[in-house]
Amino acid sequence: MAISITLTLPDEIFNLAQSLAHSINRDLNDILVEAIAFSISPNYQGEKISSLNSLSDEEIIKLTQLQMESEQDQRLSELLNQQQERDLSTFENTELWSLMQVYQINLLKKSQGLNEAVKRGLISPLES
Repeated sequence: MAISITLTLPDEIFNLAQSLAHSINRDLNDILVEAIAFSISPNYQGEKISSLNSLSDEEIIKLTQLQMESEQDQRLSELLNQQQERDLSTFENTELWSLMQVYQINLLKKSQGLNEAVKRGLISPLES
């Protein structure tokens, strides 16, 4: 089931979304739906994290140390550098989009793991 809504976007956001949709040859509506779903749902893209309460202390500590795979991290850095130097190809834009999603999901999982580890007394709170 889908519900239609009217959404007013700032010009800059609309232009960015439209540019992305065009560069990866996707429908603007699909891009916006995915961006909204990804930004409000930590489980988007099938990335499900078990209830933190049900994870063992060891699993929580592993979450606090979560990092992108080195190959993915290196490729993400390459694409970000190339993006500053030139326009990326459609394939490169799609790859960059996917790697950014992986990065954001991992960052969210790591922050949830850190929060739970502090609650359990497994690590000291981080100082700002």
